Amino acid sequence: MKLKQAYIKGIGMYVPKKVLTNHDLEKMVDTSDEWITTRTGIKERHIAAKNETSSTMGAEAAKEAIKNAGLKPKDIDLIITNTITPDMPFPNTSALIANILGIKKAGVFDIEAACSGFIYGLSIAKQYIRTGEYKNILVISSEVLSRVTDWEDRNTCVLFGDAAAAAVVSESSGKSEIISIYLGGDGAYGDLLYLPGGGSLHPATEATVKNRMHYMKMKGNETFKVAVTKMSESALTILEKANIKKSDVDLLIPHQANMRIIKMVQKTLELSDDKVYINLQKYGNTSAATIPVALYEAVQEGRLKRGDNLILVAFGGGFTWASAAIRW
Repeated sequence: MKLKQAYIKGIGMYVPKKVLTNHDLEKMVDTSDEWITTRTGIKERHIAAKNETSSTMGAEAAKEAIKNAGLKPKDIDLIITNTITPDMPFPNTSALIANILGIKKAGVFDIEAACSGFIYGLSIAKQYIRTGEYKNILVISSEVLSRVTDWEDRNTCVLFGDAAAAAVVSESSGKSEIISIYLGGDGAYGDLLYLPGGGSLHPATEATVKNRMHYMKMKGNETFKVAVTKMSESALTILEKANIKKSDVDLLIPHQANMRIIKMVQKTLELSDDKVYINLQKYGNTSAATIPVALYEAVQEGRLKRGDNLILVAFGGGFTWASAAIRW
């Protein structure tokens, strides 16, 4: 059987209207715009309204992606949602999104790979398309991190924001193609970035709430060091797998977590500023949504054109890491 090629046919994004700036945070915790900007590169982030959830935001992004792909909701065969902030443990977020979109017969499941989630989702969608199992797959990344952020923790609350983005992955009849994907992970680092409460290990009790166990915990310095190493390694690995030279990379879209990490990956690939897309300053770290949001904006701004060699690279809790080589 000859395997088919898969490509991203359409993309969409959604961010909440409310914007929380560094100056707003100065009134909430002991921090400053200068401190946040110097250490992270972040200036502002978007915060979901009370009636917004991962499913509602993901559905909005999906609607645009389906429209931009020239399709209708009924054309979608499978929905894969990447999120660490689902509306609830079950039903899964994909099922909730399918219901909003009026999709009745598609397969629906979620994956949890934190900030690497979008690339993990692409890897699954690519295999289904290549084998001919499905024709049009929605890969959605939607995160409401503001709900699991400890707004009394000055070291973490400055980092995160809310956003959603979606891509339709379909069979390619031209040169556009998801060329190769690399996935990695190491659970030994799990205690550096995690959310302890709410699962089967520590189900919700009065004690878990009192001890603020339902908020994200992160050891920043240790996480930073591993992130730099693994993202750089992932970027080099995908170039080798896809047989692409550093000089042939047209655009790098890295996970938008920290400007210093991005710059180190950029240095590893020997890329000029015009070949690296950064929107960290506007949205902060939106976990699985950072890469597809940046991808959407890069296309809208004309930074990415059909036929360009695109590299995606991410690192997230777990720890997980991933990279992808795409001929756009």
